[in-house]
Amino acid sequence: MSSDQIRSTGHARAIILMVAAALLWSTAGVVTRQLEGAVRFEITFWRGAFTVLSLLLMLPVWRRATRNHGKAKGSPLTERFEVARLIHRHWGLLPESRIFWVAGLCWSVMFTAFMLGLTFTSVANVLIIMSLGPLFTAILAWLINGQRLEVRVWMAIVAAGAGMAYMYGGQILALMDSDPSQVHGLVVGSLIALCVPVAGALNWTLVQRSQSHGARIDLVPAVCVGAALCCAYTWAPAQPFAATSSDLMWLALLGLTQLAIPCMLAVMAARTLKAPEVSLLGLLEVIFGILWPWIFASEVPGSEVLLGGSVVILALVANELLGWHSRSGVTRIQSLAAAGSAEPHSSPVEGA
Repeated sequence: MSSDQIRSTGHARAIILMVAAALLWSTAGVVTRQLEGAVRFEITFWRGAFTVLSLLLMLPVWRRATRNHGKAKGSPLTERFEVARLIHRHWGLLPESRIFWVAGLCWSVMFTAFMLGLTFTSVANVLIIMSLGPLFTAILAWLINGQRLEVRVWMAIVAAGAGMAYMYGGQILALMDSDPSQVHGLVVGSLIALCVPVAGALNWTLVQRSQSHGARIDLVPAVCVGAALCCAYTWAPAQPFAATSSDLMWLALLGLTQLAIPCMLAVMAARTLKAPEVSLLGLLEVIFGILWPWIFASEVPGSEVLLGGSVVILALVANELLGWHSRSGVTRIQSLAAAGSAEPHSSPVEGA
C-alpha cells in the first residue's frame, strides 16, 4: 500500500471516529427525556459520577495505548511521593501545568450548565446555543491572544446573532400568547446553556496559549477532573435522591457513552483531522441531537427554532469552509497525542 493510500485510509478512519463521537454526544437530550424520578441537579450529579467512574477505569488503558505520543510532565509531588507518581502515571491527574486545572474547571462548568439547561428548556435551544462555541473562541482568541478576526468571522457572528434573535424572539412572542409561564424556563435555561460555549471558548483559548509556550496538556484526564467537580457542585442541591433504577441505568449509559467514550474517540480523530474538519463534523451533534428527541420523545422544534437555528448552523458551516485554507499557519489546540506531530490539530472534545 502506498503512503498516499495509507494517509487516505487513516483520514477516512478519523472521519468515522469523529462522526461516531458526534453521534454519541448527541444522545444526551433524548436520554434525559426518558428519566422518571431524577430531576435537574440529580441528573447532572449522576451523569458526572458515572463519567468519573468510566474514566477512572478507562484512563490507565488509554495512557498505555498512547504512551508513544508522550506524557505531560508530572508535578513536584510526583518526584517526592510514590503514590503521586502512580496516580499521574495511570490517570494523568497530577500534571505540572496549572492550565490543566483551569481546563478541568471549564469542563465542570460545561457539564453542569449543559444538563441543567436541558431541564429548563428544549434540547434544540440548548444545542443551538452550544454550537456558538467556535465564534466565542474566535472572539476570545482576538481579545486574549491578539489573533486577528477576519471578515468572514464577523459576518458569521452577525448572521448567527440574527438567527438567534429570530429564534428567541419568535419563541417568546409565541409563549406570551399561549403560555407566559414557560417564558421563565426558556430564558433561564438559555442563559444557563450560554455558559457552555463561553466556558468552552475560555478553555480552548487558554489551553492554546499555554501550548504555544511549550506546555504539554493531556485533555482527557482534564475531562475526568471536570466531571468530578461537577459532582461536587451538584451533590448538595441534588438531595434527596429520587432516581429510579431505570434512571440510574440511563444515566450510567450517559456517563460512559455520551462523555467518556466519545471524548477518547474525538481525541484519536484529532491526530489526523484538520481543525475545520473537526468543527464541521462536530456540528453533527447539534443536528442529530435535535433529531433524536423529535423522533423518540415527541419534542418537536417550533418553526422559529428550525429557521433561526438553520441560519446559525449555516453561518458556522460557511465560516469553517471559507477559513479552510486560511488556518494553515495558525496555532491550534493540540491533544497531547498529537503534540509530537508535524502539524498541530485542534482539540475536538466539544460535547458537553
